[in-house]
Amino acid sequence: MERTLLVLLLLALFALILWGMSRSWRKRGARQADAVGELPQVPAEPGAQVLEPTTGLYTGTTLAPSWQNRVVVGDLGFRATAELTRFERGVLLERDGASPIWIPAEAITAVRTERGHAGKVMTEDGVLVIRWKLPTGTEVDTGFRGDDKAVYPAWTGAHTGTTNGDDQ
Repeated sequence: MERTLLVLLLLALFALILWGMSRSWRKRGARQADAVGELPQVPAEPGAQVLEPTTGLYTGTTLAPSWQNRVVVGDLGFRATAELTRFERGVLLERDGASPIWIPAEAITAVRTERGHAGKVMTEDGVLVIRWKLPTGTEVDTGFRGDDKAVYPAWTGAHTGTTNGDDQ
């Protein structure tokens, strides 16, 4: 009898913790909703492809400059396998099980590599981070851990206008 009560008490405590986490996630999303607003829509014609698509993991979007302040509005807070493609008019991040993210070229303020992003820490230069301005004016960082890190210099160089990622 005592063991049954202990198990029920632990299950109730576990359920209470899950409920609290869920409530906190929803409140955080409500606080961020005005700052994030509506995301840009993928245009019908994104322009010519500038860089080959690369596969990897979307690590999340954070409010700049904090690498841990994850945006939880909509489905931006969930990690997903993804494909990243650079076009003349912007960057398309197509995520499995989530809506695509379109980053207009004129909204991009920096493309760099980092050691960590959105609570995910890895080796030096393990994450490609795109800093961009939302239509609301809020700056965010969108992180992508590529399956092939050798493509990172092309991505950072495409933003700075160089071909190898070095500032020349």
